[in-house]
Amino acid sequence: MKKQTGIWIDTSRAIIVTLSGGKEHVTEIESDIENRIYHQSEGDKGTFMGSSHISNEKSFDERKKNQIDKFLTQVLEQIINSDELYVFGPAEIKLKLKDKIGSNGKLSTKLKSVETADSMTLNQVVAKVKEFFSIDFRG
Repeated sequence: MKKQTGIWIDTSRAIIVTLSGGKEHVTEIESDIENRIYHQSEGDKGTFMGSSHISNEKSFDERKKNQIDKFLTQVLEQIINSDELYVFGPAEIKLKLKDKIGSNGKLSTKLKSVETADSMTLNQVVAKVKEFFSIDFRG
């Protein structure tokens, strides 16, 4: 039985829709990725006082890189047994997922497409995955 998986992803969450045996299974993974640097020395107008800005930014960048890697690893764990993959979403992180899939020997040949897509409701994500894999979803 073929297992087809679509992943809608942005930096806040991933929605994973798996189609197998005429059934669908949806999994959501929330990310812990920070999207803003908080600086203790940041002034009211966003100005920075002193040199702590540079070290704060470097530590933030490193922390964010680790958070992204952890998030993408969690996504890969959910899709490792899929036969076909489809990745879509509004954010650049879909390209990072594409790279991570490409570097995984078991998954690298299973990626069918990566597309840009706006924010969507859960039902829209499921419908888009079914449409991509040409499954009749009229119910």
